[in-house]
Amino acid sequence: MKIASFETFVVANPPPSMGGRYFIFVKLVTDDGIVGYGEVYTATFSPDVVARMIEDVCERHIVGNDPHHIERMWRNVYGSGYTLRPDISLGSVMSGIETALWDIVGKAHGVPVYELLGGKVHDRLRAYTYLYPTPTEAADVYQDTAVYTDPAVAAQRAVEEVEGLGFTAVKFDPAGPYTVYDGYMPPLEAIDRSVKFCAAIREAVGTRADLLFGTHGQFTAAGAIRLAQALEPFDPLWFEEPVPPENVEEMARVARQTSIPIATGERLTTKFEFARVVEAQAAAILQPALGRCGGILEAKKIAAIAETHYVQMAPHLYCGPIEALANIQFATCTPNFLILEAIRDFGGFHNELLTTPIELVDGYVVPPTEPGIGSALNEDVARAHPWTGTELHLEMQQTPEVP
Repeated sequence: MKIASFETFVVANPPPSMGGRYFIFVKLVTDDGIVGYGEVYTATFSPDVVARMIEDVCERHIVGNDPHHIERMWRNVYGSGYTLRPDISLGSVMSGIETALWDIVGKAHGVPVYELLGGKVHDRLRAYTYLYPTPTEAADVYQDTAVYTDPAVAAQRAVEEVEGLGFTAVKFDPAGPYTVYDGYMPPLEAIDRSVKFCAAIREAVGTRADLLFGTHGQFTAAGAIRLAQALEPFDPLWFEEPVPPENVEEMARVARQTSIPIATGERLTTKFEFARVVEAQAAAILQPALGRCGGILEAKKIAAIAETHYVQMAPHLYCGPIEALANIQFATCTPNFLILEAIRDFGGFHNELLTTPIELVDGYVVPPTEPGIGSALNEDVARAHPWTGTELHLEMQQTPEVP
């Protein structure tokens, strides 16, 4: 069995666009007709450029190879062009391809991918959701909507997610904008707003749900420590990415000076970057995005490194449903799994893009039993929604944040 062909899809995510403006999928096909799908999560280039990157990697390193030889192909891609170092764009491309390879291997052997990577550990997967705006509130850029600026609205939305969908954790990020000039010192207004959000949501949900305090690396270590100390009375389960991802030692300084567990990993790729975080004791929770970190097997290696330091795994998701499926396969077979990011109940367009929907029951994801990654891309839906815009998947404010 060999990989015979490939195809890429750049799919527009219609409003309310939860999970990003568009999704990038890759399809691999073997010479005996088995199809595998993966998703690439990268925001550094225009999606048409990323699609061409995927095609180039497939042409050079994937077509003509046995899909079982994932480790060999991964190393060939990782070292291509005399690199052998973490590269977030190349890592993202390889992640999507690697997921598609595992999808093929699972289908070839008639089992879910998790059964090939140690077998099922968890019968159900605890999940959380971001507090998203309602469709009537949502715009292309969410940050001005009430769920991000009004503690009472956010608290009511948290109750809806806990009581309506059964989530036992909710995430929110009221601390202010993130910019290409991060980090900066949080203004008192941002600290006050963050405290009010935590107080209102904690009062509304009580001990029924954990609070996941999200930031996007926008603060200095000193500023993050100030903010963390103000939030400690509300006992968040984590403080996410308190400083930019460039300086692990500064994140470790934050971790040493707060009782709130630090979580990080959305912007990291490969075992090498995650190992530095673990070795520095900079985080208690790692959040690899499986469309970026290097793929399913690479995430297992990251989890093994983390396990030796009693660090837990919480796969990140701000992407489409194929990455979500990869996260689920990984989480199901990982002993130190903590919690899985969901995009509400994976409904709407996420559901339409899959031939078999992701199952969420009372706030827990049920691992699929179908071979491969558990579902397939609905290509008719994908082709009917081509992306034609010019924006990147995510973009940061390009002027300094000045209080």
